[in-house]
Amino acid sequence: MTGMRGIAGSTPLATPRLLPWRLQPGWPLSVAFLAFPLWWVLGLANVVLLLMTVPMAVTLWRRRGTLVAPSGFGIWLFFLVWVVLGVLVLWADAPGAEPGGGFSRLLVYGWRLAWYVSFTVVLLYIGNLSERDLPSGRIGRLLGLMFVVTAVGGLIGSFFPTIQLTSPVEMMLPRGLAENSFVRDIVHPKVADVETILGFEQARPMAPFAYANTWGAAYAFFLPYFLLTWVVRAGTRRRVIAFGILAASLWPVVYSLNRGLWAALGMMGLFAVVKLLQVGGPRVIAWTAGMAAACAVVVALSPLPGLVQDRLENPHSNNRRTMLAEETTRSALTGSPLVGFGSTRDVQGDLGQVAGGAKVGCKACESPPLGTQGHVWLLIFANGVIGTIAFCAFFALRFLRHWRDRGAYSLAGCAVLIACGMFMITYDMVEVPLYTVMIAVALMWRARRDARGGLTATSRPAAGTGR
Repeated sequence: MTGMRGIAGSTPLATPRLLPWRLQPGWPLSVAFLAFPLWWVLGLANVVLLLMTVPMAVTLWRRRGTLVAPSGFGIWLFFLVWVVLGVLVLWADAPGAEPGGGFSRLLVYGWRLAWYVSFTVVLLYIGNLSERDLPSGRIGRLLGLMFVVTAVGGLIGSFFPTIQLTSPVEMMLPRGLAENSFVRDIVHPKVADVETILGFEQARPMAPFAYANTWGAAYAFFLPYFLLTWVVRAGTRRRVIAFGILAASLWPVVYSLNRGLWAALGMMGLFAVVKLLQVGGPRVIAWTAGMAAACAVVVALSPLPGLVQDRLENPHSNNRRTMLAEETTRSALTGSPLVGFGSTRDVQGDLGQVAGGAKVGCKACESPPLGTQGHVWLLIFANGVIGTIAFCAFFALRFLRHWRDRGAYSLAGCAVLIACGMFMITYDMVEVPLYTVMIAVALMWRARRDARGGLTATSRPAAGTGR
């Protein structure tokens, strides 16, 4: 018996030597984010993020007896069920939309459903790993690095806007599938969209993402974690580099003429100042006031005020966006107000010929599908009023849970949720943006739970719900 006990007792110690290649907790996030530029060039950036859901889900399955979830998680699960129900109306004709529909409609629906499942898995994965298993600082550094990648992509898109590549994935796809506009956006690396908003060609950066608005959302969502890991909790040398990166990144922010990004950064900055003044001592208050004054001077001396004025005088897509939102809401509320239509639909006609319809070389002249040009419109059209309420209620509840918290990751997460709320009206945020939002929610939830003596590396609570 003694010998048996000795063998049994030695097993845990022997495991690391027998498995020197054992992957560390959180490795799927590292695979997805550390090599994100490479995945983008290969045409796999979004696909890899989805694929990394599989090992995360396997980890959750192995811990299924001890899983915890944040309060309000039932609301999110209800939303997922509502999204699944959308398949029943996927081929129903929507008022104001082109009748019928082929395989591409199921493709788009399945793509979004896969992302919603991925958001769920990453939330539970991070939340059910302890701080010792997967430190918040490690996740924060990954998100901070993604800000650097986003900033570099923005600069490339600003100065070399015509660069685009044919990715290996694009080459291997059947021609008909590769030429599908939805698939092409995913697998075809392109650094910028060139538009003539102010009467001359202006680059709107998008690298390393599929859309210019995705770039804007990524910039805002990754920024708090960059500031936290490269400025607040960094040495002098790293801090100096960080300020250089920040200064350089302002070029694509300003000259992309991205009004949504400007407004989101302003609201995030205001929230951060208020919170720092609320929780900080005299030194923090003085530092915050000095930084706010310096930022105000930089903005006043920059081209931003003049560009903002020019942008307001050239609303560009305002009429089209307004008409699309009205037609989307009208179609959903009259045709399927509770469940929606499962996915987007092509507009019947051209929205009153506001832009004159599609033209060669003028992508902006084409009427966007119903349920696009803003995530809230997608929710209303694809998931109906009930699905929209459930989605918004979950994130509103998480914000209300944490906006009074004083932790760094709660401050960063609430800033992300504020930006998310503003982007909802104008940005389509499935894929990387909402993936990042869910990571922010997970970090806030875990920080509060751990502060109250929750999940640790050596003791795990029974399955249930944590605040």
